[in-house]
Amino acid sequence: MKKAVFLDRDGTINADEHGYINKPDDLHLYPFAAESIFKLNQMGYLVFVVTNQAGVAYGYFQIEDVEKINAKMVNDLAKGDAKVDEIFYSPYHVDGKIESFNIQHQDRKPDIGMFLKAKDKYHFNTKESFVIGDRYSDIGFGKNAGLRTILIRSGSGENEFLQKRNETKYKPDFVVKDLSVAVKLIEELENK
Repeated sequence: MKKAVFLDRDGTINADEHGYINKPDDLHLYPFAAESIFKLNQMGYLVFVVTNQAGVAYGYFQIEDVEKINAKMVNDLAKGDAKVDEIFYSPYHVDGKIESFNIQHQDRKPDIGMFLKAKDKYHFNTKESFVIGDRYSDIGFGKNAGLRTILIRSGSGENEFLQKRNETKYKPDFVVKDLSVAVKLIEELENK
């Protein structure tokens, strides 16, 4: 049966230094992103990107902007032969200003709406699958979905790890430096 890796976007695949990414030109992949995702492809993992994009709910940018940014990411990754099987995003936030998006929604991590959509469409083995992200909402998503979880310390991960690790109910299975190290860890776990 297939297995999957769910990747957060901002802070995991691309730099997340200036807050919301609201146009394609602001998306800059980490230098190791394409190679890391290509390795996952070679190991037979489905690769999904799952990203909270509350900027839509706050009115900072539109759905079309998210889709253009995601298209640039896919295109940039493809230059390194890396393939993303599907991108799922949540434009919702209960405190948002845009009426159709300022709701509590199961697609917003740590809820598992995006996981359920992927599982329904791709039918993979949850126990053999992972989530990799730089926030405890990513870890919560993974725990709630029954995935193995890897918190990375790139993006917001260092602050999340240092400042919130004692407050959160979500404890990651592993904590590593970045996506490239997370993929090496998955490779090592596969070879055991």
